[in-house]
Amino acid sequence: MSILAAFMVPHPPLIVPAVGRGGEAEIEETTRAYDRVAQEIAELKPETIIVTSPHQTMYLDYFYISPGNRAKGSFAQFRAPEVRFEVGYDRELRDAICRIAAERDIPAGTDGERDARLDHGTMVPLWFIRKYYAPGKIIRIGLSGLPLTEHYRLGQAIRDAVEETGRRCVLVASGDLSHKLQPHGPYGFAPEGPEYDERIMDVCGRAAFGELFDFDETFCEKAAECGHRSFVIMAGAFDGTAVKAERLSHQDVTGVGYGICTFYPEGPDESRHFLDAYLAREEAELKAKRERSDAYVRLARASLESYILRREIIDIPAGLPAEMTQRQAGAFVSIHKQGKLRGCIGTIAPTQDCVAEEIIYNAISASTRDPRFSAIRPDELDLLDINVDVLGEPEDITSPDELDVKRYGVIVSCGGRRGLLLPDLDGVDTVEEQIDIARQKGGIRKNEPYTLQRFEVVRHY
Repeated sequence: MSILAAFMVPHPPLIVPAVGRGGEAEIEETTRAYDRVAQEIAELKPETIIVTSPHQTMYLDYFYISPGNRAKGSFAQFRAPEVRFEVGYDRELRDAICRIAAERDIPAGTDGERDARLDHGTMVPLWFIRKYYAPGKIIRIGLSGLPLTEHYRLGQAIRDAVEETGRRCVLVASGDLSHKLQPHGPYGFAPEGPEYDERIMDVCGRAAFGELFDFDETFCEKAAECGHRSFVIMAGAFDGTAVKAERLSHQDVTGVGYGICTFYPEGPDESRHFLDAYLAREEAELKAKRERSDAYVRLARASLESYILRREIIDIPAGLPAEMTQRQAGAFVSIHKQGKLRGCIGTIAPTQDCVAEEIIYNAISASTRDPRFSAIRPDELDLLDINVDVLGEPEDITSPDELDVKRYGVIVSCGGRRGLLLPDLDGVDTVEEQIDIARQKGGIRKNEPYTLQRFEVVRHY
């Protein structure tokens, strides 16, 4: 038995009358669409309702799936403790999802529980569903900071576990859209907000799930969306399947986007293996980029590949430009995988005899010793996008007015503590943001006095 249907829904607590206290009237269109979703779920009579929620426990590199037999929750934190839920978990299906995920090296499981109570990203959909359909066990799955591709793969694992166990299941992809749609909204306005809502409603309204990978991470952050990864898991659950989609509603009157769509499978469709197509396209683009890369980047790649595959530190190869072998400078090696940072370590001032050696050692450190990430594995090498920044001499400045986020990097110092941020980084748009991030990296508190330096870089791709 494959997944019977899936539903893209928001989770504003105010839509529950006991919470909204009349405010729910603002989003009556969303309420009507939600009621229709709940009625359709009741007609399907699922044995299990799988909910993916951004407000479930979330880890950077792990998908948390709620353990145990049962869970409770209420809207007490929203001043409505009388609205309560108690659900039973489908242990057999959950165990199958965890096992299949482990077999495919998808980091997912029931470890790491922080709060067993139901989250509002789960309870808002349940409030509607339980009005029309009381049966049905639950599986509650959190999102992660992993790439979108891993969320899609988790969706595939969910689909296969459902088929293996023969469960009648529906999948509820809980997630609000942009939180920055109106100046009067709780999070203010950003131009990316309306653009995100328009794009995601178009993509989901057409079930064009392959286009979910085209949403740049920085763009999503600026739009302050919370449901995109939830929608990608849902897409993965329909991999290789024709889908009939219907857009029911979209509202943004509160400054937060609420979108509702329904999705019903219509049989196999070999043209809809979107992850395979995306990875093939990305591999071709990375291959072309590697062929165009200059000596700096080629050296960084050769260094990290040698160390990861054979634990060997390479010698300086012959034929490098003189500027790499006869000059000293600090250098940073940055590594990205599928649009997300995978490692970045460098030196502010030279620590080796020449730039080439600086790159060789910093490439090893960035790929294996960045404390924010696990060491890069051999199977990841073909997916890596690498760039090298060679730093100019830092110069003292007396005011942030002497900075330019596109041209200059910044060093913030307080005593022996220093924090550095490179220039022209995605998502860093103002000098204030640049200084603040560098300060935090150096462990410098906001109220401590600090000095500023700026530097230019030459970035190699």
